[in-house]
Amino acid sequence: MITNVLFCLLWIFLCSAAIVQSQNTQDSQLNSCDFFSGSWVHDDTYPLYDSSLCPFIGDQFDCKKKGRPDTDYLKLKWKPTGCELPRFDGKDFLNRYKGKKILFVGDSISNDQWQSLICLLHVAVPQSEYTVSAHKFYLSEYDIEVSRLVHQYLVDLVEENTGTVLQLDSISTNCEEFKGYDILIFDSWHWWNRNDTGKLWDYIQDGTQMVKDMDCLVAYKKALTTWSKWVESNVDPSVTKVFFQGLTPSHFSGQTWNDTNADVSCEGQTEPINFSSYPEGLLPKGVAILNEVLASMSKPVTLLNVTTLSQFRKDGHPSIYGQSGAQGNDCLHWCVSGVPDTWNQILYAILVAGEY
Repeated sequence: MITNVLFCLLWIFLCSAAIVQSQNTQDSQLNSCDFFSGSWVHDDTYPLYDSSLCPFIGDQFDCKKKGRPDTDYLKLKWKPTGCELPRFDGKDFLNRYKGKKILFVGDSISNDQWQSLICLLHVAVPQSEYTVSAHKFYLSEYDIEVSRLVHQYLVDLVEENTGTVLQLDSISTNCEEFKGYDILIFDSWHWWNRNDTGKLWDYIQDGTQMVKDMDCLVAYKKALTTWSKWVESNVDPSVTKVFFQGLTPSHFSGQTWNDTNADVSCEGQTEPINFSSYPEGLLPKGVAILNEVLASMSKPVTLLNVTTLSQFRKDGHPSIYGQSGAQGNDCLHWCVSGVPDTWNQILYAILVAGEY
C-alpha cells in the first residue's frame, strides 16, 4: 500500500514537472518569437468564431451579415516565421485578466479591433451575463471591462469662436479618461492623412501659432510627441501596460501593391497578396514617424506592429459588403471576423509572453 502511494506521488510530481517544463519552454519560445514577420496560410479550423454568434458587430464590419459570398478570407491563419502563434483562448484571457480594465483609444480602426476582441471573449463564454453599449463591454462573472474611446487625433479638438481647433500640444480634454486602466491600446493615423473634405478641424494650433493647414506628417509627429509626453508623465508601467496599434494600410485603387505591381481596389479581392517581402516605400507614410517617437520614449510602449501582415490582406476589407453596401467600397476598414482577430491573437500572445 505504501509503495503504491509513493509511486502515485512520484508520478504526480513527474507529471507536474513536465507540465511546468512544457509551459516554460512555450513561454521561452513566445518571448523569442517575432510575431510580425511571417505569412498567411490556409487553415480549415479558422475563423476563431462564427460572426453570426456575436451580436456586437456593427454593419460597418459585419461582411457575412451584409452578404459577402466568399469565405476563403476567413480561413487564413497568420504563421510567424520560425515559431507558432498561440491560438486565442478566450477563457484563459478572461481568467488571466479577471477584474481588469482594458481601453482602446483611437479611430474606427480601433473600433475594428475592439469589436473583434469582445466577440472573441463573448463566444468563449456565451452563457456569461454581459452588458454592452457603443463604448463598453462588461462581463460580470469575470469583472472584466473592455471599453473604447473615440479620439481620432489623440490630441485635443476644441470648439472656439473661430471654428474647430486641433491643438497639437494639448491632450487635456480626454486624458482623465485614459486613467484607471490596466491595458491601454492607442491608435491614430488615418484621420491625419485625409483631404480637406475629410478632416474634423478648421484650424491647427501649434503653441502660440494658429494656422489654417500644415503638412500632415509634421502635424502627426507633433501630436504623437504630445501623446508620448502624456504617457511619460502619467503612466506607471508596473500598473498599466501600454500598446500602440501599428498603422493599418488601405487598399483603395492607387494605394496598394499586388502580384503584378498594378493598382487595384479591394472590390472583388478574394485572396491575399502573394509575395514574401513588402517594399518599404509602400508602407503608410506615418510608420517612420511612429517608430521614431516610440524609440525616443523612456517608458515602455509595445508597438502592435500589424502593418505588414495587414498589407498582405487586400481581401480582408468590407468593400461593397460594409455599411454603405453596393453604393460604397470600403477598402479601409476590416471584416469582423477576419484580420482584426489576428491583431488580438498577437496582443494575447504578447501579454502571455510578458506575463502582464
